[in-house]
Amino acid sequence: MEERTTIDVIMVEPGKEARVMTMKDSLEAMQEAVGGLIEEYMPFEDEVALICNDEGKMLGMPPSRAIRSDDGQVVDVIAGPFFIAYAPIESENFLSMPDELRDKYLEKFRQPERFFRTP
Repeated sequence: MEERTTIDVIMVEPGKEARVMTMKDSLEAMQEAVGGLIEEYMPFEDEVALICNDEGKMLGMPPSRAIRSDDGQVVDVIAGPFFIAYAPIESENFLSMPDELRDKYLEKFRQPERFFRTP
């Protein structure tokens, strides 16, 4: 069986449109993509993982996208760049996004968001 060396993920960066990106399937490449130590966050019902910088908020990275509940309420804001990968429960590794999930999450995070504080 051939070992895979890359995976296709959805890359999301502050102030930019989300895009499909091919990255090396390595811890180092994942850390480089998010600018530091990685954290896996799984707030969605689908078998996808949002991989972000573990210290993004503490480092003061700019806000990227909001994570919303089913009724549209903001439950979290991801700071800094992140990517979304396929993470089926039976796999020990992140995998390339299947077409239907790729399209769904590319559309969900396509447009950049602006954030501001209110009293």
